[in-house]
Amino acid sequence: MASQGPMADEARADLRSIIEEKGHAVDVARKAVARLDDAFAMGALQRTPFIDQALRDLEVALEQDDGQKLGGKSSEASRFILHAIERMLDDA
Repeated sequence: MASQGPMADEARADLRSIIEEKGHAVDVARKAVARLDDAFAMGALQRTPFIDQALRDLEVALEQDDGQKLGGKSSEASRFILHAIERMLDDA
């Protein structure tokens, strides 16, 4: 069952706002993951199998070695995965 109430509504609105922010997709993705982690920790949103898998996929896209810049493919993957998460937020 999806989370309900003001905290859930606020978390979803925050996440959607972050996902739509202008800027480097990798930076936006990291910010969105941090907000989603906070929402889970506070109990505002519930984890779903889909979101857990999407976060694991996003983690792979955001991996980097010291000094390595993340570019094209990481940005594309981040954008794609974030928008998939956004579509499934109402189930969290």
